[in-house]
Amino acid sequence: MRPSIFRFFQWPLTSAGFSSRASLLSASSSGQSITTSHLNGSSSKMYSTSCETLTENPSKDRPISDMLIDSFGRRHTYLRISLTERCNLRCHYCMPAEGVELTPSPQILSQDEIVRLASLFVSSGVNKIRLTGGEPTIRKDIEELCLQLSNLKGVKTLAMTTNGIVLGKKLPKLKDSGLNLVNISLDTLVPAKFEFMTRRKGHERVMESINTAVELGYNPVKVNCVVMRGFNDDEICDFVELTRERPINVRFIEFMPFDGNVWNVKKLVPYAEMFDKVVEKFTGLQRIQDHPSETAKNFRIDGHQGSVSFITSMTEHFCAGCNRLRLLADGNFKVCLFGSSEVSLRDPLRLGEGDDKLREIIGAAVKRKKASHAGMFEIAKTPNRPMIHIGG
Repeated sequence: MRPSIFRFFQWPLTSAGFSSRASLLSASSSGQSITTSHLNGSSSKMYSTSCETLTENPSKDRPISDMLIDSFGRRHTYLRISLTERCNLRCHYCMPAEGVELTPSPQILSQDEIVRLASLFVSSGVNKIRLTGGEPTIRKDIEELCLQLSNLKGVKTLAMTTNGIVLGKKLPKLKDSGLNLVNISLDTLVPAKFEFMTRRKGHERVMESINTAVELGYNPVKVNCVVMRGFNDDEICDFVELTRERPINVRFIEFMPFDGNVWNVKKLVPYAEMFDKVVEKFTGLQRIQDHPSETAKNFRIDGHQGSVSFITSMTEHFCAGCNRLRLLADGNFKVCLFGSSEVSLRDPLRLGEGDDKLREIIGAAVKRKKASHAGMFEIAKTPNRPMIHIGG
């Protein structure tokens, strides 16, 4: 076994190092460049990275139903739909080693049920839908689902988060069916480490899917990388190199706690530390002005066609701008990724309830959404479902 892989079992005995110097590092939402002068303390001005400082202009958006506005005034226009709990990989941070008990197939939403519920959300103001799983591409009706969802009046973006194992061969038809944004999960550029992390082979097929997405004109092609200390934190700059010649957006994600993934703060590589690694090697980082509901801190790099982003759910949450809701594969509705509260939409739907009753259930759940999720240590102690049940 390679030493770099073996290190994954030997987490440091001290807490992850949060660099106070780096924790202040950021870029202005107006596009201020960041150079090495920020690292040696010569810069007298630091910039906030929070989307909370930005405001939306509701007049530019289509009308949104009160059903999608919570008690803090957040407008929920983004629906993530998990299509299945099944997956063709067994990633450590997503699925417990012993596996998970899957919901019986009859209790999973059918194509017609997904489209009906999605239509209800879209008619109320949702304009972006993301398909997740499990692995969404293993659903046999995925192309037809994409076609029906993309044709809903009001949908501007139909996206998918996928592990890329079978995406390459399906993507041309998926694009024709209206899929206009793809996020491909890839946590290592080393095939042996990929096989260890996912408990399966397939690294080459994921790379081929990324290449296919670029060739088909997706811009950007988003690559999601969960960074874990002792496993892939030594590859951060290698991932950034992917953005040099191609329109790839690499998104570095802080390791998050879910049931069964044995989360530990010692495995967490905080945003500030990841950022330091990038700035030490690459010059001319410039912050991209983000939408108030953006989940990532996005940066361009001089000379690179693509971009890099950091999703800082653990160390710098972005709850104030949250516009996301989740429909799980079993029909449960969830208003916060880290919250344990869920309500079934499948059951009233199958009992024949009309749209008004469904809107009432949805609206009540949205109104109960909290101002922000708990801190990472509290989340780690709070019962929640495994990520494969919730959807990526």
